[in-house]
Amino acid sequence: MRDASINLQALPEQRDLIDHAARLLGKNRSDFMLEVACERAKAIVLDQVFFALDENKFQQFTALLDAPQESNPGLERLMAIKAPWSTGKA
Repeated sequence: MRDASINLQALPEQRDLIDHAARLLGKNRSDFMLEVACERAKAIVLDQVFFALDENKFQQFTALLDAPQESNPGLERLMAIKAPWSTGKA
């Protein structure tokens, strides 16, 4: 059950476009707008590349980035496999 309200003001053309798209997907306006807004919000959150660290955490982070890679046999086997499109086999 939804218990939070979100109110918007839109131009009639915007409302009509949203309603048309919602109908194409078999959804009502509210469900369509909520779904699309949440998808966009998730994309924006996931696209963020800035994060803050205190000095100690930053030093730990850069040390991990600068450290030599440990051997990863599973990754090495995976990377040794030729891609199907590069061998001519499907």
